Amino acid sequence: MKAFVFLANGFEEVEAITPIDLLRRADINVTTVSISENKEVIGAHNVSFIADVLINEADDFSSADLLLLPGGMPGTNNLNACEELKRLIKKHVLESKLIAAICAAPIILGQMSLLEGEKAVCYPSFENQLLGADVQYNKVQKSNNIITARGAGCAIEFSLAIIEALCGKSKSDEIAKSIIF
Repeated sequence: MKAFVFLANGFEEVEAITPIDLLRRADINVTTVSISENKEVIGAHNVSFIADVLINEADDFSSADLLLLPGGMPGTNNLNACEELKRLIKKHVLESKLIAAICAAPIILGQMSLLEGEKAVCYPSFENQLLGADVQYNKVQKSNNIITARGAGCAIEFSLAIIEALCGKSKSDEIAKSIIF
């Protein structure tokens, strides 16, 4: 399995680092991708992170099983301003591959009209931007090939839902047990 986690300045650190960590524990090949011209990405709480690659230097994204969008502000707005990322997301969705977005990041999918008829969640107060979605209020929501979560406090459950979708429930349960969740 192969996953790409997209990082923009102002990303919510917990919402990126928790999935990166847990997906790697599940033996999923995770590549972090900076959408800027610099591999160093600064999170919303001033944690500096060095991405593996730049979006314009990355190998072929078509091999991805998962594209993951962490939230945070202004990280979500910065992701949403990246036309190359939105092109990749649209292609990925059309190929019925897994997309995961947490906190404010599901609004990117909503604004792209990719949540039409899908159940979705996001950070409270952004629900009106989940255009076309059947808005839910669970911590984590899977709907077809889209997994969304409400915020940083849901990062472990979000990550385990992704692992379950990619590797099965037994692997998700194994990872949950190994971290005493």
